[in-house]
Amino acid sequence: MKKDIVPVVVIGGGPAGLTAAYELQKLSDTHVPQVYEASDMVGGISRTETHKGYRFDIGGHRFFTKVGEVEDMWHEVMGDDFITVQRLSRIFYRNKFYDYPLRIFNALGNIGPYETYKIIGSFIKWKLRPKPQEDTFEEWVINRFGGRLYMHFFRSYTRKVWGIPPSQIRADWAAQRIKNLSLPKAVWNAISGANDTASLIEEFQYPRLGPGMMWEKTRDLIRERGGSVEMRSEVVRVNRDGNRVTSIDVRHWDETGNKTTERVEGAEFINSMAVRDLIHAFDPPPPPEVVEAADRLKYRDFLIVTLVLDHADPFPDNWIYIHSPKVKVGRIQNFRAWSKEMLPNQDTASIGMEYFCQKGDGLWSSSDEELRQLASEELEKLGLAKADTVIDSAIIRQPKAYPVYDTEYKESLDTVSNWLKTLENFQTVGRNGLHRYNNQDHSMLSAMYAARNIMGENNDIWDVNVERSYHEEFETKSKSDTPPKKTSVKAMHSDS
Repeated sequence: MKKDIVPVVVIGGGPAGLTAAYELQKLSDTHVPQVYEASDMVGGISRTETHKGYRFDIGGHRFFTKVGEVEDMWHEVMGDDFITVQRLSRIFYRNKFYDYPLRIFNALGNIGPYETYKIIGSFIKWKLRPKPQEDTFEEWVINRFGGRLYMHFFRSYTRKVWGIPPSQIRADWAAQRIKNLSLPKAVWNAISGANDTASLIEEFQYPRLGPGMMWEKTRDLIRERGGSVEMRSEVVRVNRDGNRVTSIDVRHWDETGNKTTERVEGAEFINSMAVRDLIHAFDPPPPPEVVEAADRLKYRDFLIVTLVLDHADPFPDNWIYIHSPKVKVGRIQNFRAWSKEMLPNQDTASIGMEYFCQKGDGLWSSSDEELRQLASEELEKLGLAKADTVIDSAIIRQPKAYPVYDTEYKESLDTVSNWLKTLENFQTVGRNGLHRYNNQDHSMLSAMYAARNIMGENNDIWDVNVERSYHEEFETKSKSDTPPKKTSVKAMHSDS
């Protein structure tokens, strides 16, 4: 007897959307995923771009997790195409390089005994009389590191990344990114060599051709198993009847720019597009207060200028954080340090100059030639390589790279999520779908939960990454009826 096919529509071909489709196919041979991706590449911000044989990431992406089902999927898909990479990263501050994670003699030698004394004094002061409130990033960090260390290593870089003062960023972001680290722990780790802070792992795995290789292989497997992944297919409308979504309108475009629109019906829907755009796509629209709340959600955009140099690596690091206010670049990648196969010519270097910006601002609107010149000059200003050694470049602009945790986001997101939860056959997943600063493993886990919910489970997707994304234990359910297991989640990539 032929089984009835259940069409499941998946919006977005990034890590979350593709994971949802992949997981669904593992769980059911009747639920057929149909993935629609607006761009011409899968992987979202985890894709790997290419330019004349040079491959580069949109920010470096480490593959390291303690979420068992996520790690299982990585290895199922990648097989022998993973390589093991030793982490090397540093901070450039006041014309000196600081090892990261902290090495005690390196740090003291750079900062000097007088400033070390001031940092310790400031730490003791704030421990004895901490700020009573920890609503902001600034308050959270000062209570744990002291005002002096905050001034040196957090204030300027955080403002460079987010474009707003740390006093306007909620403490939620600090809790997610650096929760398990404090000054005493950092010093002890430096002396003892211990390290239980997940964002500071010393070794990780990486696809030999970049993270996009993972998602290109996942796409191919979904297609081989009967699902579809359609590129250049932008979802422009989500049609609903009361609390049920009935269909989506998809605008397809080809390489010549010709566009056609079709309506796609489905039984279940999983979304990973940015939640602000999603709310505006619903027809009929949600209540006005939900639309207004969605409009208050903000994003930080990002661009990378990849420079090809006429000589091999100017520095050995995977990446360097640039705290100097004298330059606009925020982070610099060395792609050969991730994998030699990212470069077609081993006598050259491929250096990614990363800039945090807003769509439409001066940086974003600069021409490619202006950005190449800026990045080349800043590379020389930092003493890493001469500008005249740059022989080629490629520029990628990435909108909505990071959801912003400003003072308005929490209340606005609660309003939006409460309405979305009323939909019976529609779930939203991933970094932009949840407006959460997820790494790949959390985006993937939220997508796995969505697929399992379709098959009858009752997982709270909105609880996957709530102030415990890196360092605190949380529960992941096994596929059997056995009790949930405690899993300590680790960081995956170098995103700030």
